[in-house]
Amino acid sequence: MIELRNIRKRFGPREVLKNISLKVNDGDVIAILGPSGSGKTTLLRCVSFLTMADGGEIEFDGERFQADHISRKDILRYRRRIGFVFQDYQLFANKTALQNVTLGLTVGRKMAKAEAEAIGRNALEKVGMLEWSDSYPSQLSGGQQQRVSIARAIALSPSVILFDEPTSALDPKLTGEVLDVMKRLADEGTTMIVVTHEMEFARRVADRVVFMEDGLVVEENTAEEFFANPRDPRSVDFLRGIQRGEGQTE
Repeated sequence: MIELRNIRKRFGPREVLKNISLKVNDGDVIAILGPSGSGKTTLLRCVSFLTMADGGEIEFDGERFQADHISRKDILRYRRRIGFVFQDYQLFANKTALQNVTLGLTVGRKMAKAEAEAIGRNALEKVGMLEWSDSYPSQLSGGQQQRVSIARAIALSPSVILFDEPTSALDPKLTGEVLDVMKRLADEGTTMIVVTHEMEFARRVADRVVFMEDGLVVEENTAEEFFANPRDPRSVDFLRGIQRGEGQTE
């Protein structure tokens, strides 16, 4: 479905992504792990063209795009097939949960309001938020807001959903609510690329783990093998740090 080839990105003198290549098949759940500053979020942003890479190529459903040069028209067309769930929800404070979910349909896709609301309510029901359709973000917990943001992504019927540390701002109870929703999506065959610090989610739900450090893919393996038998010393050190309860990624 998506193949990244030699994605490169530099911020000033710092090389954040160093020739990253990755293949994601239809239905895959890919967990991207790694310490803070390893380039994980930048990679997601380059995949979605929220940040323009400095070089490389992205192939999506057989269509090739230069990662450092793409027309606005192609970006809009490309993004119609990708959902993005942010760390900080990015909901509009002056719009209800339902309005936040349907905005991309009515404005972005010019869909009739009634049709958009039917899709929006279905998406909210999927994440357990239908009864809060008329609530504003300020009336919702962090976990509820994140579930609304997931519903917003689902409503667009994307080919793949990118998650950037979706539980990083949540307490354990709310984290569980969001991870349950994500697990259900995975069970339904949703293709997902998830930057996460939730090791149990990665272990139990991901098909493959990609471990990044210093802008490089250090190791890629099945989730089972990565956690049971990491091959690279940097992966071993990372997992030992997690077991010791050391600080993780942002």
